[in-house]
Amino acid sequence: MTMTDKEKKESMVKAENITEKRKIKIRNYHIFALITVTLWASSFAFTKVALEVFTVPVLSMYRFIFAGLFMLVFAIVKKIGLPAKKDIPVFLLSAAIGFSVYQLVFNKGINMLTSATACIVIAITPVITAIFARIIFKEKIRAGGWIAIGICFFGIVVLMLWDGVLSINTGIFWMLIAAVFLAGYNLLQRKLTKRYTALQATAYSIILGAIMLLVFMPFGGVEQAANAGLRHWLSVAYMGIFPSAIAYLLWSKALSMAEKTSEVSNFMFIQPAIAMLLGFLIVFEVPTMGMYVGAAIIIFGLFLFSAKK
Repeated sequence: MTMTDKEKKESMVKAENITEKRKIKIRNYHIFALITVTLWASSFAFTKVALEVFTVPVLSMYRFIFAGLFMLVFAIVKKIGLPAKKDIPVFLLSAAIGFSVYQLVFNKGINMLTSATACIVIAITPVITAIFARIIFKEKIRAGGWIAIGICFFGIVVLMLWDGVLSINTGIFWMLIAAVFLAGYNLLQRKLTKRYTALQATAYSIILGAIMLLVFMPFGGVEQAANAGLRHWLSVAYMGIFPSAIAYLLWSKALSMAEKTSEVSNFMFIQPAIAMLLGFLIVFEVPTMGMYVGAAIIIFGLFLFSAKK
């Protein structure tokens, strides 16, 4: 065998190794994203349970007290250090739009909607993310993508107006605002994970978000905590640790590994089905015909958007 043949063979082996590593990387961030959206979907039903005794601001606060303490302990064990001073304003923005303000808006919306309906509205986050990316980063959206966006928003209109033109559920507006915040958080985390690890980007944001929400402690925090039962505290603790701390950590990890934000955010398309099932099993919510019709339109639009954008 000549030297040239050896070089060719080594080159082929190297290319195969790179391809295999890329496949493993793709599989890993797909797994992270799938676990995340499953945990997020579960939070809709558990939020319903917690809202039986907690008000929206107080629930947001206690949820992120659990999340913040969990991430603080994890951060100390992993010795992640502190962020650079110049990046603190960016982390404060991430904490606000991804956690503190987002949670207030999210809980306000879900208090007016079924778990499945709320999750369907949140599922358009990838669409809003793409629109933001188009405006901020000049990323192109094809004609088919714009058609899909129109279909998604038509589905939102169906959800709002199904019971009558004058019967508009304001909870959907709150969820749309939450989706806008989450889209902004996705883009911000994509930027932060270029300079920080997924653990650092998530930990700093969650801990700062928890500190922001402590302002609501004087507004019924102690009284509501005393009236809460075991099932309510278990719901809050679960949401703080799993759909918040762990899920957002896995989400940031997936975003840092993917080449495009949409490769991760598109996993949000499956959230409505999971939320619908858990909403039925945990809080016995039965979907209405309007929810089925609106969901079908939105999900069709989401899949079309994923294929055409």
